Order: sequence, then structure tokens, then C-alpha cells
Amino acid sequence: MADSKNESDVWGEEDVTSAKNMGDENFPVGSLLIAPACRPVIHAYYRFARVADDMVDNARLSSEQKKGRLLALREVLLGNRIAPMRADAQTAVRLRSEMLERNLPLSLASDLITAFVMDAEKNRYQSWGELLDYCRYSANPVGRFLLAVHREGDETSGPSDALCTALQIVNHLQDVQDDLCKLDRCYLPLPWLEEEHVTVDDLRLARSKPGVRRVFDRVLAGVDELNHMARRLPSLIRDRRMRLEAAVIVNLCAQLTDHLHVHDPIEHRVALGRKDGIKALLRALAYLPSPKPHPSFMKVK
Repeated sequence: MADSKNESDVWGEEDVTSAKNMGDENFPVGSLLIAPACRPVIHAYYRFARVADDMVDNARLSSEQKKGRLLALREVLLGNRIAPMRADAQTAVRLRSEMLERNLPLSLASDLITAFVMDAEKNRYQSWGELLDYCRYSANPVGRFLLAVHREGDETSGPSDALCTALQIVNHLQDVQDDLCKLDRCYLPLPWLEEEHVTVDDLRLARSKPGVRRVFDRVLAGVDELNHMARRLPSLIRDRRMRLEAAVIVNLCAQLTDHLHVHDPIEHRVALGRKDGIKALLRALAYLPSPKPHPSFMKVK
């Protein structure tokens, strides 16, 4: 086992946990639509992911320091490392306990660390496929985790992956200028920018050049396809409350995509409003009738 000095070298002196919480996110996280029995593990999962995100986005840490903390966090989650008594490390302890109690695969959380390590190591993407591979680790495990918590079938995985990837990419577009200016990170495929005779630096301007707008539209065309695939998800979910949650998120993602088609995310941050939330909920109510019964959520001892 590592000595305390080495542990201090890995974790550092500063707990980087931010004050951001679930209410600050763009989309519902363990909302009241989720059954109370499911919320503790979902909230623990969120806090673990939030801490990892805070680690990799901390401008005061070097790439190697970020990777060291992220990998240590994953080792704690997998039971291969003792966590110090501090808030950031203890999120992995709590999540491990919650997931083991419910017999959930730890890979659904550890895969997130793979994406965060990618963020620590690279800040540019060369293709759409490369971006999708990033989303495979940064976003898709979240949907699969929620479905596993509710004991949903494998048939939900494909539409869930499409939804989570779409959510991740529209979030990248929302924050395209902030990510570049604050983190020197750009998720747009560089060859697409080159084909339009624009550069990454053009994302720092006050508004989008026509070539940048065409790149955004190309990205959104891919998101439109993902949203189309995601539409099937609510009808495949047996748990009534999870089905409603998924339907709300599917609609919110589609609405945000529509906003991004019309508005320039460089000129101002494109975000969902209260009316979008009400509209998404009303549309989601169509999925309330259940085509087949689903057993109540049970903790696996």
C-alpha cells in the first residue's frame, strides 16, 4: 500500500470539489420522477462524476496531476485503493458501496474515468468517429447506468447510447467558446473546420463566421440522426417513472437541438428555458400508459 507521502502526491493538498450540484445541470439528474428507492445510488453516481469533472477542468492542475487523481479515484471505486478522508475521494467509496449493494457493474462508473483521462491528455479531435468514441465513455455509461438501476433490458442500450451521445454533443456546442477559452479544448472535428476554411481561433470571435456555422450545422445533422434513434427509448422502458424521465430528456434534447439550429452558440449561450421544460413534460405524458408490467425496484443483497 502506498505511504502517506505518496498519497499526498497523488491527491494533492486541495480538494477540488466544486459547489455545482444537480440543480445546475442542463438536464434532469435523479429528479422527482425517479422512484425514491433509486435516488441514493443515482445521486452518488452524479457526485462521483461531478468530482471527476472538477478534477479534469481544474486549471491549476497539470495534465499529469489530473490523470493521477482520476486514476486514483477509479482505483478507489474498484476497491484497489484506500481513499483518504476527504470529500472528493469519498465519492468513490460511497458510489462503490451503493453499486455493490445493488449488484450493478462498476464499469458503468469506471468508464467515465476513461473519458476524463482523455480530456486530460487531448484537447482536439480529428473526426466525427473520434468524437463518438469519446462519447462512448463520457456519456453513454450514464444512460446504461440509469437503465441498469431500473433493471431494464438490453434492447434499451442502443437508443440510450444515441440519446446520451446527442446530449453530450449539444452540450459541447453550447459551451464551444467557453471550452476553448477556459480549457483550450475543442470537440469539433478539425478537418471539418479546415474544409470550410476556418480555424479553431475563429471560435473566439463575437459571432460565428459562415464557415463555422456550416460546421455547426454539420454537427447538428449528426445529432438529428441520434435524436431520431433516441425517440424509441421511452417506449422500450418498462418502469413507468423511468419511462417518463427518459421521455422528458428525449424531448429536451430535441428542443435544444432545434434551438442550436436557429441560434448562434458563439454570439450567446443557447439554453433551454422554462417553456421548454413544460413542453417536454407535456409531450412525455403520452408515454405514461405501460404496455407491460414491470417488477418493483428491489435492492440486490
